[in-house]
Amino acid sequence: MGMVLSACPDIVDYAKGGISNWRDFVATAAVVRSMLGISPSAWEEAKTVMGESQAAIVVSCILQRGEAIRSAGGYLRGLTRKAETGEFSLGPILMAQINTRLHGKRTA
Repeated sequence: MGMVLSACPDIVDYAKGGISNWRDFVATAAVVRSMLGISPSAWEEAKTVMGESQAAIVVSCILQRGEAIRSAGGYLRGLTRKAETGEFSLGPILMAQINTRLHGKRTA
């Protein structure tokens, strides 16, 4: 979970009592999901296809990317489709997010 929180630290701002385990992380992602306008059905489908933790990680990445993603629900549904066909992996998304944060720190 440490790598996820270093890649996507903004989700911690929405945690009621902090994030100390995966249950806290998933619960916080559910709150963020609603704020981002991701429908309950898109969230449930993503959890079913990807698994609860992976779906929560994707939501945290969507939150972190902010304005770069116009339709959070559409983006999540698209990744869910890819996951169904085995074309989705969390690794590249997390690494891209980490690289973006590292690059941003260097230029800031």
